[in-house]
Amino acid sequence: MKKITMNKIVEMDGDEMTRILWQMIKDELLSPFVELNTEYYDLALTERDKTDDQITFDAAEAIKKYGVGVKCATITANAQRVEEYSLKQMWKSPNGTIRAVLDGTVFRAPILTESIKPYVRTWKKPITIARHAYGDVYKATEYRVPAPGKAELLFTGENGESYRETIYDYECAGVLQATYNKDSSIEAFARSCFDYALSTRQDLWFATKDTISKQYDQTFKLIFADIYEKEYDARFKKAGIEYFYTLIDDAVARVIRSEGGFIWACKNYDGDVMSDMVSTAFGSLAMMTSVLVSPDGCYEYEAAHGTITRHYYKHLKGEQTSSNPIATIFAWSGALRKRGEKDGNSALVSFADALEKASIDTIDSGIMTGDLALLSDRTDVQKVTSAQFIAAIRRQLEKLLG
Repeated sequence: MKKITMNKIVEMDGDEMTRILWQMIKDELLSPFVELNTEYYDLALTERDKTDDQITFDAAEAIKKYGVGVKCATITANAQRVEEYSLKQMWKSPNGTIRAVLDGTVFRAPILTESIKPYVRTWKKPITIARHAYGDVYKATEYRVPAPGKAELLFTGENGESYRETIYDYECAGVLQATYNKDSSIEAFARSCFDYALSTRQDLWFATKDTISKQYDQTFKLIFADIYEKEYDARFKKAGIEYFYTLIDDAVARVIRSEGGFIWACKNYDGDVMSDMVSTAFGSLAMMTSVLVSPDGCYEYEAAHGTITRHYYKHLKGEQTSSNPIATIFAWSGALRKRGEKDGNSALVSFADALEKASIDTIDSGIMTGDLALLSDRTDVQKVTSAQFIAAIRRQLEKLLG
């Protein structure tokens, strides 16, 4: 068949086993059918270290230029990784860096199949996590307090007026962290959530801990409430959907007892944790879509899981692995679909749809990677390697494409 042509998207390569899967997906499921047109950035930890992390900022700016990006999973450095890779410093999360540049909201939803049932027996429909993608702990300033002393919070306004408050009088060594956010980003987060709820006709839940964080979290709560009342109340009622706010601990209880089918909006860190909980409870971290939507209409698709380090070490020894590539496949399909939608390229949109259907059909035919085989109640499961799984998806894809 003639390859589908496309306009450019930003491609961000990653680390370890997901990097191996990334190339396999391109070779077997994309390049034979699509003339891939990408601006390539290598976000492997070694490359980020070599460029003093400038390559991550360059990739984020490229997404702003082209409007669509797709990203492989990457390592976020910790002390062990600094030693392992002989890094110059403990570089911050590349996801956090990209989100700080683009702002907006990360929407994450489980990928459902007939062969994998949720651990929570009441869940019948997907639960979408809407995660604020700016500030908080991911852009925090930290300090290891070496000895007794006073920590203070100081803000100096443009007019010269200042606010000063003692945080803690340390009687011994400790640790200190300062996080921040801003009204404009919270407002963009709120509108993204409300708009997404209207477009999908799903209820929207929002949860923080304003009873404890009486300024920080309460600001989120009040901005959401104000925007909803002024701009969205009538539209939600017309659509027959609901918005409500509750505390994060109450939300967790409600989510577990629900049947699903709603959007759960969370602050940045809460969304990170809860999306992992939701995806795992639905089946697997590798069965989750993730897209960052910026206020100016840019989209960045990624796999929401890690770099599958344990399998990578086996791969380096020449051993076959059974890593699940579904989330990475859906990152690519999401980016290609959005590129097609933005450009009116129906052939590219149809290909993305077919790729996702071929992936799900393969699982529902009983062919699965190791993580899925352990989750399925089917008696006819065929556990295969990553390469065999991707080959099976290609066979299904070729059938769908005729």
